[in-house]
Amino acid sequence: MSEPLFPDASFPALDPALLEIPSLDRLTVPAPSWHSPRILMLYGSLRERSYSRLLTFEAARLLEAMGAEVRIFDPSGLPLPDDAPDSHPKVRELRELATWSEGMVWCSPERHGAMTGIMKTQIDWIPLSSGSVRPTQGKTLAVMQVSGGSQSFNAVNQMRVLGRWMRMLTIPNQSSVAKAFSEFTEEGRMKPSSFYDRVVDVMEELVKFTLLTRDLGPQLLSRYSERKESAAELAKRVDLPAATGCAPKAGKTGAARCCG
Repeated sequence: MSEPLFPDASFPALDPALLEIPSLDRLTVPAPSWHSPRILMLYGSLRERSYSRLLTFEAARLLEAMGAEVRIFDPSGLPLPDDAPDSHPKVRELRELATWSEGMVWCSPERHGAMTGIMKTQIDWIPLSSGSVRPTQGKTLAVMQVSGGSQSFNAVNQMRVLGRWMRMLTIPNQSSVAKAFSEFTEEGRMKPSSFYDRVVDVMEELVKFTLLTRDLGPQLLSRYSERKESAAELAKRVDLPAATGCAPKAGKTGAARCCG
């Protein structure tokens, strides 16, 4: 091992008690899961002959052949975000599936240079947090799109941004099927092509990444800044009453304040 560049470095801005040194020991699972990878699939069109749905079905067949357990959410009847309570049956169904899953596939048509509103609505109904649980954190994600014209990557690029925002582990590979109307038979099966080969590649990669990471999500996404914030909040909650002799109360702004 080479000599360090900064052998006498100090870290005045760092709380060393909250720093976790990454190591293979921390990233080794003593008892890995052996059940089939659980994959949730979302598609972004309600058309009678929806090519994003047909591509999703084709990918689901491949995933099952690779040993995964697959669920496909039907977005028909899902209300717009904030236009119905969380208790709406379709919202509950989607959120339960998101919690159940260990990985996801998002497949959207490209419409006006972007993913569809139907696709975004499904993603928007999945909360960033539910109590102390982040329903998507650490789950793997594969993104796919279909286009009516030439090949484009606008929708998959947008979905990658959303996956990152939701702390998902988006796999490197992706699928974009151009002129999707010409890539499926009348029966709805995908024809042999380089597009089909790429779908196989993406599903293989998704299963591999899911198997490798599903037991390591909490460790992979543990963040110094959040450990620091949690420690500070705990200290505030524990020390404030002892220091002041009174419990904190909610002020008009909702912020904590002490009785005077």
